[in-house]
Amino acid sequence: MALTYHDKLFVACAGVLALGMVGGGYLLGDGLKRAKAADRSVTVRGLAEKDVTADLATWSISYSATGFDLPSVRAEIDNNTRELHAYFASLGFRPDALTATGAGVNQYINNGVNTITITQRMLLRTTDITRAQRAVAQQFDLVRRGVTLQEGSGMRYSFTKLNDVKPQMVAAATRDARAAAEQFARDSGANVGGIKSATQGYFSIEARDGEADGSSDTPYKKVRVVTTVDFYLD
Repeated sequence: MALTYHDKLFVACAGVLALGMVGGGYLLGDGLKRAKAADRSVTVRGLAEKDVTADLATWSISYSATGFDLPSVRAEIDNNTRELHAYFASLGFRPDALTATGAGVNQYINNGVNTITITQRMLLRTTDITRAQRAVAQQFDLVRRGVTLQEGSGMRYSFTKLNDVKPQMVAAATRDARAAAEQFARDSGANVGGIKSATQGYFSIEARDGEADGSSDTPYKKVRVVTTVDFYLD
């Protein structure tokens, strides 16, 4: 039976539609495959550490004197302050390295006796770390001078140049993360691509391993940072 003109037209349209559906299905499947491949990634962490030496030392110093009348107690505090200045001057510190940060007076009556205690607080601030260590090591000389430091008086060492080492440490942590990603990729038969996302962790500054003794601070520090990086896998 011969096909009419309309029958032939219908068959032709159906063929074009079928080819379109096949082509569209192929393109859709290929697109999903590429999207799935692009979504493959691995998240790893990278560590960077750097040994540094503190560049600032601060010593909070407190001492007190107790007596039964204000003039004599104040005279003792004044003498202790002079001896404190003399001690640091003997070590080569400049006069402005030591400053007064406050004082307190406590007065009470015990069994009818008036008792007065004056507490003086001073602060040593210096960038000479070696000299600061010497001052701590020889602080018993203050006792010989009649100055007894209260509990809580201690030297603190700080590293203030963190911004100077941040860029190279972040770069080192990222390299460490990429090395971990490459190991993962080799094990899974893939290749590491570019960075999908990255998060910089918190920088910590702590005493180096073996340097802290639990009773005093140390100028020898270790800076650490951990980065979390998500790498594409090809």
